[in-house]
Amino acid sequence: MAERTPADETGDARLRMIASAGDELRGMDLVGYALDHAVTVIGGLGGMVHLRGPGGRGLLLMAVNGLARTALGDWEEIEESGPTAPARAVAGGVRIWVSGEDAAPQTRARALQGDYGLLAVPLLTPGGVAGALSVLTVVGDEPSRRQMAAVEALAAWVTVRLREHPATFRQADSGGRLWDRPPATPLRQAMEAVRVGSWEWDLATGEQVWDKRTRSILGMDPAPPKPRFETWTSLVHRDDLPWVLVEVEQAIRNRRVLSLEYRVCRPDGTVVWISARARVMPGKDGEPDRMVGTVWDTTESRITRDWVGRALRHMSDAFFAVDSEWHITFVNVEAERLFGTSNAVLGRSLWDALTGIGVDAAALGLESRYRHAAERGTPVEFDVQWPANERLYHMRLVPVPDGLTVYATDVTEKRAREADRAAAEHAAAERSVRITELTSALAEALTVRDVVNAAAERILPPFDATGLVVQFIEGETIRVAGAVGYSQAFLERLDGTPVNSISPVDEVYHSRTPVVLDSVEEYIARYPKMAAFPGAGDKRAWAFLPLIVSGRAIGCCVISFAESRHLLGEELALLTVLSGLIAQSIERARLYDTEHTRAQELQRGLLPHALPSTRAVSAVARYLPAAEGINVGGDWYDVIPLSGTRVALVIGDVMGHGLPEAATMGQLRTAVRTLADLEYPPAELLTRLNDLVSGLGDDFYATCLYAVYDPVLSICTIACAGHPPPALVDPGGTARFIDLVPGPPLGSARLPFEAIDVPVPESSLLVLYTDGLVESAAQDLDRGMRHLASALRTAVSNSGRGHGATARRGAVEGESESLGRVCDDVLASLLAREPLTDDAALLIARTRAAAPGDVVAWSLPDGPIAAGEARDHVQKQLLRWGLSPLATTTELLVSELVGNAVRHGKTPIGLRLLRSEVLICEVSDASATTPRIRHASDTDEGGRGLQLVAAFSQRWGSRYTTTGKCIWTEQPLP
Repeated sequence: MAERTPADETGDARLRMIASAGDELRGMDLVGYALDHAVTVIGGLGGMVHLRGPGGRGLLLMAVNGLARTALGDWEEIEESGPTAPARAVAGGVRIWVSGEDAAPQTRARALQGDYGLLAVPLLTPGGVAGALSVLTVVGDEPSRRQMAAVEALAAWVTVRLREHPATFRQADSGGRLWDRPPATPLRQAMEAVRVGSWEWDLATGEQVWDKRTRSILGMDPAPPKPRFETWTSLVHRDDLPWVLVEVEQAIRNRRVLSLEYRVCRPDGTVVWISARARVMPGKDGEPDRMVGTVWDTTESRITRDWVGRALRHMSDAFFAVDSEWHITFVNVEAERLFGTSNAVLGRSLWDALTGIGVDAAALGLESRYRHAAERGTPVEFDVQWPANERLYHMRLVPVPDGLTVYATDVTEKRAREADRAAAEHAAAERSVRITELTSALAEALTVRDVVNAAAERILPPFDATGLVVQFIEGETIRVAGAVGYSQAFLERLDGTPVNSISPVDEVYHSRTPVVLDSVEEYIARYPKMAAFPGAGDKRAWAFLPLIVSGRAIGCCVISFAESRHLLGEELALLTVLSGLIAQSIERARLYDTEHTRAQELQRGLLPHALPSTRAVSAVARYLPAAEGINVGGDWYDVIPLSGTRVALVIGDVMGHGLPEAATMGQLRTAVRTLADLEYPPAELLTRLNDLVSGLGDDFYATCLYAVYDPVLSICTIACAGHPPPALVDPGGTARFIDLVPGPPLGSARLPFEAIDVPVPESSLLVLYTDGLVESAAQDLDRGMRHLASALRTAVSNSGRGHGATARRGAVEGESESLGRVCDDVLASLLAREPLTDDAALLIARTRAAAPGDVVAWSLPDGPIAAGEARDHVQKQLLRWGLSPLATTTELLVSELVGNAVRHGKTPIGLRLLRSEVLICEVSDASATTPRIRHASDTDEGGRGLQLVAAFSQRWGSRYTTTGKCIWTEQPLP
């Protein structure tokens, strides 16, 4: 391809300018305009335009430039087969250049005689060559290649424009006027549509035959001379004549149906639109001989369409239409602005027109969407930003027969408003979400600390804040209830400051309105006596918000920022709403904290402060409150020393969780200790405890396990009321659960409870627990007990204490610490598997057996000699133990107890001494009658024995046994 030169670029620019300037021209004006510029481009003397005449009439002269038409002679009608340059151009379909005699071979062409040159360019259409455009020059002045190409370009442009019928939606009134009447109704249009005239045209002679209806439509007299071809052409509007002749000629030559709509200028000066439809009839030789057709008046429908056209033409939205081959067939005023030109796109390919204004149809997705709408026959809508003006358009593609219409609405401002509205709605929704999230979080917060943390987590990030402080006003002092984002040193400095009128907290508290400080400078300027606080807190902006509950101010919530910050009105309004939610939650949390503190104090007061360590057992316990609520419940445990070095291990659980259950637990624990002091056996103790619980009401139930360990016999007697069985870990580390009859819970039982005796090897672990440790909604009791057994084995194995044979009897040093580690390990293992959902208590006791040398027993005879033998046994045994200083007192106590047994009891009578932390002396008999101290008068000879026993012993009492009763005394060791 030859390289383009600046001259080529200039020529192209000139042609584009010519095309743009002639955009509004139609018909003969368009032909003349193109001819004028063709002559100018060549620098010629003049020019002509010939169009093929229908019916073999040759080439008809349609336009002249620079030549006298009266002197053109035979150039008015040229034979198509002749030797002239226009005829040769039409015949060959190529441009022809001739000069000298060849330019005017016809002798009668007087106007062209001489030394001239003639350039003829064919007018090419899809249906064939429609005619030729010729330019006359001086003989030696042959046009250049570029000039010839420019004339060809002008010929091509005018041919395309000739094929464009008068704008379908544009009212054309050149050369006449349209009937001034409103659009017809559909019924009237239908009636007018049947007024069809017929006509016939003899192609050989040019004579035509019009019927009466045709004459009426054309505005002719009913009986004029026989019309000819020239009669008809004289009526056709001059703007429509060129393209009408082209269409008629090509219909005859190509033997196709002719269908036209054009304007007719009637003799009376009116202009009407008519539609004609005709068919070519061949003669005997098969060549076109006649054309017959119909004609009807379409003025009414054109007026209606023109009204619609004017509406479309001047509508506020851009509108254009394309045909099935994507050629633009109509554009309105707004569409012209969209395409950046004035109607220059008519007839052009849509894709070329878009490319011409710098729009990449493929990249914007226009081409795929346009083709999709056309192929599917369904409307398509979408938004696109137009590159030419950066505006946003909503395009609606509507398929129509043989094409597509496009509506483009500028929605830039609308979308901006929608975006603003959406942003506002989003902001409102976000505010609602924040308020909802904060409300939910605050609803779950129990303590003031929880409220502060929940507020900080959900308020600080959205506002890019870095600190939050909640302060209460207590009397004349400001107290910090909670804070996030501040150092402890600053909070300690802030806490306890007096209330005065120079601080923002005091101002907000008294005015109940927010105070916003955008910068440190504003803070210091407004509160100069507080100038040290901004630097100490390392903040640069603050929002002080009042905390108001039920119309009463309780303090201030401070939101702070690391950098200077101006809060918008909407942000401040949102923070004020959130501070109201915080205030409500803070007040509720303060009440909870107060109740929780009291509940914890109650819980601590009801549970043992410390477990006693005896020669029989060492015990530790742990109480774990539930994760929810006020952390108090009805679980309890206790270790109660009994007579004879025995010890009672108790654990229980009042059904429910809260203060009422904790209070009930306190009553039961007190009752158990009282009944234990009365030396009731385990089964009878639970029976009496059941009566107490039953008296509390139908809604009170409790479980309890009561075990009495006797180190002398190494036996544990256990009774249970609906409680999980205890675990026993033997000295070898094997854990098992004691098989016992659980019995019903307290409060629902009426039958006596049963007790069993369980042998307990020395240095074993007795493990008592409540169901909260082993049972939950996700874990049944059996599975929880298996986990407990496994945890016990692991904890005992890992214990630093030498459990088992290595544990020396009587060694108590480090015992509590060792058991504490076992307890903590067990709880850690269980909690790692399943979090607690209920209160739980765990009691672990290590057993120790009494040494054989610390216990001695004798059977005494019946009768007065029993007291003497008892004294002898006591004296000798105390001598062996090295406790001779206690001999006299012990002999006195034994004499009184044995004497009472002989006098008031039944045989057999027994005596037992136990050396433990104290010296224990026990006298038993088979009678169930319990002695009691009498207040003897001065004259009574008896009744003072038990008074002496009470006076000379540290503690004394009686208990029932399986064979009767036992009276015991305790004396401190020297």
